[in-house]
Amino acid sequence: MSTSVTAKSREAHKRSIKTELRNTGFVPAVVYGFKTESTPIAVNAKELEKTIRTEGRNAILTLDVDGKNVNAVLKEVQKDPVKGKLIHLDFLAVSMRQELEVEVPITVVGTSVGVKEGGVLQQPIRELKVSAKPNSIPETIEVDITALGIGDTLSVGEVRDKGDYTILNDDEDVLVTVSAPVSEAELEADLEAAEPVADNGTVDADEEA
Repeated sequence: MSTSVTAKSREAHKRSIKTELRNTGFVPAVVYGFKTESTPIAVNAKELEKTIRTEGRNAILTLDVDGKNVNAVLKEVQKDPVKGKLIHLDFLAVSMRQELEVEVPITVVGTSVGVKEGGVLQQPIRELKVSAKPNSIPETIEVDITALGIGDTLSVGEVRDKGDYTILNDDEDVLVTVSAPVSEAELEADLEAAEPVADNGTVDADEEA
């Protein structure tokens, strides 16, 4: 299932047109890929942002480009570093029958037994690389940490084959670990070791000469 987003063709390489589009609520973009030549378009910014919030970053979008419906995924996003507004987008046209590779965010669910005992939860990996047909791409991959005690880890191999997709990360990649809490004595020792040696400001007489 895909979500429709309003799109329209545009002229490429004209700054004045791009500025006008942004002022009217559209974002300059380009779509390319499966049976689609690289085509400059513009999409409705509010529609797209709403879709991303509700359907996720990997949602399949239907773009109406000059009367032709194109199934596509959002490939690249450029934002204004100061205002955070969308300034340019890349869409990849896809075949609904062919798998593609995407990054899917991990969602940690449950409360770890080890955390309840004072352990510290660490999550080295925030996303997994997945291969799947467009309609099978998950919005997120849930990882249940309820049974993890202090010193326990959860790796990719333990969550593999839980959906209609293939995780491309190695089985040994650690998703979540619960480490032992740091005692006050250990923390003080680490802080002391990190403190620089104070310079008393004295100068050797031979050096001064």
